[in-house]
Formats: sequence, structure tokens, C-alpha cells
Amino acid sequence: MARENLIASQAKSIPSLNALRAFEVAGRHMNFRKAAEELHVTSGAISQQVRKLEGELGMDLFVRSPEGLALTPIGRVYHRQLMEFFEGLREATAALRPATGAVTISVTPTVASKWLIPRLPEFAEIHPQIDVRIIATERVLSFHAEPIDLVIRQSTSSFGSGVTAKVLFPQELVAVCAKSLLDGRAPPLSEDEIAHLPLLHDSGDFWPEFLGGGTDGTVDAVSGVRLGATGLCLDAALAGQGVALASRFLVERELSDGRLVLVTTMTMQGPETFYLLRRRDVTVNAATEAFQNWLQQQALR
Repeated sequence: MARENLIASQAKSIPSLNALRAFEVAGRHMNFRKAAEELHVTSGAISQQVRKLEGELGMDLFVRSPEGLALTPIGRVYHRQLMEFFEGLREATAALRPATGAVTISVTPTVASKWLIPRLPEFAEIHPQIDVRIIATERVLSFHAEPIDLVIRQSTSSFGSGVTAKVLFPQELVAVCAKSLLDGRAPPLSEDEIAHLPLLHDSGDFWPEFLGGGTDGTVDAVSGVRLGATGLCLDAALAGQGVALASRFLVERELSDGRLVLVTTMTMQGPETFYLLRRRDVTVNAATEAFQNWLQQQALR
């Protein structure tokens, strides 16, 4: 009984939720009419709820004048606390509801085939209600011109103020090949030994830099097969056709299951970083938020 009395007493000390909501929205807009439009009620209803709240608290929260509304000092403090409360309430409610809808992401073909697509079944198991649409292209797409929610791209520089950029991966380059290419030799190999294997070159072509520091200058780091895309180089490496240079995150699965091996412990920090991008001026829907969070969690593995 004492506990029930305590709960009842606490409930009486909390003002009406409708009144609190009316005050929070009015305080954001500093206008009863705009607050009424957001809550789909009349301006008179907003004014009445705020007056009711002020009566319950025994103090004015707004200064009303012909020029408009202004928060009193105590009203400003209370409004800030209520904004945090309602934001927490929205987040808690969103966490209970399964995200639904669709999210469209633009990635390069290599990132799509070697990293993202193999991991999508895990996301589908967690969020079966969300459809993921992938645009795999090297083309730089515009958020304003294309129906995309997220983008993964690599860059050497920062992005404009209209874009939110989250770092996913550094460009840590590793040399990999199929074990069969080594003819029984156990890695790690020396730089000279690597240079005498078939080298697979992508458009970045970091082989001269990768091998240049540890050789005597007589090896040829330029010859080999030129395939352009990193994904094609990795396909050729898996087929035993040569040694490829790639960002470590692109080959983690192949290394763990033994389809590829590191031919050397030497790595090289590339000039670019892989970023997850989205528009700053657009409210992120639940599906996009869920997919973005999942991508960032995957990057930390």
C-alpha cells in the first residue's frame, strides 16, 4: 500500500503529457500557430495547454508581448530539459519498433562484391523488413540528383559541409595470392621474391612503391597483368594467376578461409580513406539509420 501511495503521489507531481508536449513544441517554434500546425490542433488549444502547465507549475514559462513569444529564464531551462526528455522518448520508442522500408547505397563494384554483398545475409537476418538496394558503380553520384541514401567511397580529402562523412577503413594495402602460386614456398617472401612472381596491377598501381623500399633496385615492379579494377585483380589472384595488392578489409574473408594468403607481412598505407557518406540536410529514416549503424559495426570487426 505504501508503494502504491508513493507511485500515486509521484504521478500527481508530473504535469500533463499533452501540456508538456505543447510547451516543448511552442518553445521550439516560438509561435503558437506553428506549434498547432505541427501537432494538428488549434492555436487556442496550444495556448490553453501552456497556460494549464504554467498554472500547475505556479510560474510563467513564456513572456507574451505584441512582438511575439519569448521564454522566461526558468522557461528556457525547463524547455531544454524537456527537449532532451522527448528526444530520449523518441529514441527509446524507435528502438522497440523494427525498422522497415528500403535503403539505397552506392558503392564501387569491388567494395560491393568483395565486402558488402557477402555480409548482407547477416543484415537480412537482423532486419528482414528492410530492403537493401545496391548501386555498384565507379561513377561519382550526387545525393541531389540520384535516389540514394548512403555512399561508400574512398578519398584523399574531406567532403563538403552538406555531407556527413564517417571513416570506415584506412587504405592498408596487403599483398595476397593463392597458396598454389607459391609452389610450396612458405611466406613471408622477400620483396625480390615477390617481384619475380606474376604481379596483378589495378588502376592505382602501388606495386612500384610497395616493392621499391626493400629491393636493390634491380627488380621489375612494373611488369605483369593490368586488369584495372581491384576486384578483377582479386579474382585473378584467387584463380592462381598472380599476386594482387588490395586493402586488407577487402580480403579478410579470403584470408581467414585460406583461399588467399599474405605473401609478406609488409603492408603499405595508401593515400586514401574509405568513408560512409550521407546528406547532412535530410532526416535519416529508420531503415537508413539501421543500415548505417550495421555498416559501422561491420567495419569495426
